[in-house]
Amino acid sequence: MDCGGRVLMPGMIDAHWHTLYAAVPLTVLTSGDPGFIFAASTAEASRTLLRGFTTVRDMGGPVFSFKQAIDSGVIPGPRIFPSGAMITTSGGHGDLRMLSEIPRSPGQLSPIERMGGAMLADSVGEVKLRVREQLLQGASQIKLVGGGGVSSPRSPLDMSTFSEDDLRAGVEVARDWNTYVAVHAYAPNTIQRAIAAGVACIEHAHLMDDDTARLIADRGIWLSTQPFLTMEDSSSLSGPSYEKIQQLFAGTPKVYNLIRKYNIKAAWGSDLLFSPALTRRQGIMLTHLSRWYSNAETLRMATSVNAQLLGLSRLRNPYPGKLGVVEEGALADVLVLNGNPLENINLIEDPDSNLAVIMKDGRLYKNMVRS
Repeated sequence: MDCGGRVLMPGMIDAHWHTLYAAVPLTVLTSGDPGFIFAASTAEASRTLLRGFTTVRDMGGPVFSFKQAIDSGVIPGPRIFPSGAMITTSGGHGDLRMLSEIPRSPGQLSPIERMGGAMLADSVGEVKLRVREQLLQGASQIKLVGGGGVSSPRSPLDMSTFSEDDLRAGVEVARDWNTYVAVHAYAPNTIQRAIAAGVACIEHAHLMDDDTARLIADRGIWLSTQPFLTMEDSSSLSGPSYEKIQQLFAGTPKVYNLIRKYNIKAAWGSDLLFSPALTRRQGIMLTHLSRWYSNAETLRMATSVNAQLLGLSRLRNPYPGKLGVVEEGALADVLVLNGNPLENINLIEDPDSNLAVIMKDGRLYKNMVRS
């Protein structure tokens, strides 16, 4: 193809995405209407690909059959590295039970568990069981929830859930399956406990301090985080969730300053949730990095650097082949832009106008240069 002097780059990778929940309002998710959830998510998968994101690491949700539909060409979308259900404790982030459903009944799953969005585990044995269940279904990595989260109203960000023994049990099972564990954690104690248990990747870390950042760097742990800056980067929140997102906004500059200070291995993800209007900001979430990185560093993080993180899946990698680069023998994920993002990173924010060609795995999904 003659691309007329345009700029060519690898397809982009979002290292923290929720394929089935990105464009679905939380009220719909909690009502458990799978038909609407999958219809909305099908439309969003196509839009995600057309924004230039040819690969995503899904960090929680029942995406195994959805991934199969994309891989087999039934629906268009990015390739998915699935975690399956995020594994949490009672009271942890992802435990969305109604108060009337407490106490937990042995052998009885809550609606979010039946859907496959999260699974509760309150002992070492249950952690091992839930991890094995996700791997059995095809998880490429495991997500354990080490503390509280924004969208779970009754789990404060500073709390810690799993014990070190619990986390280590999950890590050991993942290692037996030749893959890794990523832990959702914001607070220093939660992050340090996860590192002591042997995890390979921390998600978020917006409340971490200097000592914790130094520990992450010294141990060579990956940090996958998101540049949340204003309410425009978040869905409508109220009550405790609103207060918690303000903590993320305050913590974002500190996180990136610590990443730079200690040269932490950092991956980028958007973690956009519960709004089809919000998902359009996926590229904007990437360009937020220009506050701390050069344009070249930003683009590298969303391509070859994120691809290195995906490589931690080792033998559970569902897509053997090289990602995040344009070279002979790599998977053919290619973008062609009307302009040079090394000079103007904001081109990424308007894919409709600025992405002339989108190719995933050698197949064209958009071509605006053909005469």
